[in-house]
Amino acid sequence: MTTSPDVIEDSSRNPAPSDGAPPGSATLGGDKKRSIEQFALLLFIFVPFVALAGAIPLAWRWGGISWLDVGLMVAMYFIGCHGITIGFHRYFTHGAFKAKRPLRIALAVMGSMAVEGPVVRWVADHRKHHRFSDADGDPHSPWRFGESLPALMKGLWWAHIGWLFDEEQTPQQKYAPDLIKDSAIRMVSKQFALWTLVSLLVPPLVGGLATMSWTGAFTAFFWGSLVRVALLHHVTWSINSICHAVGKRPFMSRDRSGNVWWLAVLSCGESWHNLHHADPTCARHGVLRGQIDSSARLIRWFERIGWAHDVRWPSAERISAKRVAATTNAL
Repeated sequence: MTTSPDVIEDSSRNPAPSDGAPPGSATLGGDKKRSIEQFALLLFIFVPFVALAGAIPLAWRWGGISWLDVGLMVAMYFIGCHGITIGFHRYFTHGAFKAKRPLRIALAVMGSMAVEGPVVRWVADHRKHHRFSDADGDPHSPWRFGESLPALMKGLWWAHIGWLFDEEQTPQQKYAPDLIKDSAIRMVSKQFALWTLVSLLVPPLVGGLATMSWTGAFTAFFWGSLVRVALLHHVTWSINSICHAVGKRPFMSRDRSGNVWWLAVLSCGESWHNLHHADPTCARHGVLRGQIDSSARLIRWFERIGWAHDVRWPSAERISAKRVAATTNAL
């Protein structure tokens, strides 16, 4: 039997908590982030960021990058990125399609390998974000501190990284009860540390075996693990910060979400953020001509081979009805 996450038809609605005693925490430390978890989070932000900052001069002066390193970095980047965009976001958070159980578990694992946190916590935070988008209660709005330039600068930092260390917690039982009730997804969420290790160790293992050298393992780890994680983190966080501060807004939404075209490829289609907030359960975010959305393309392939079904594709009428011009004319 195929299971699917609760669909949030309206961004202000959340799945109702399940009856009876809760089945237990889905992540290490429960809803509250422990000091050891925050230390690990700081480590995984700081170390890859330093690696990213040193990547260009290292490649320029030393030539310490090979086509194997590039291939590993690109492959691991898009595995993790699509795990987040298709799995954590469009499927688990918004129910944009239904998936057969093997694909469901695979998407949870792929998303975990992006090293952005356990699936249940990620989904709970994002559902809360949609409920209070750019208003009081939003975990990561760049408008949190006001609209002046200094306030916005502070808010952009908050939305990009600062909120990750906030003491404010999102109750997982309230915002993600459907995932907690699923034993397989709950297990993947608890195994986040394991999937992090797998994500970081695959590139040096492949690089070392392919070149039969420690140098090959080291450069593969640098590019395929550290630089790749840093780049993916900052692209993902840019959706929270940049895409809620700037960008075109052709569709009507109740927040300040915008489309940022130059992030489209690296974000796997997530930076067409205005349409997403106008229609959260839509499986495609890049709905206009020329808007690249690799996540939607993969969902289409999953549908064609029978791994996904009941996909919420946008109709021309629905897109037209959500346009700002159409809304304005109706007023």
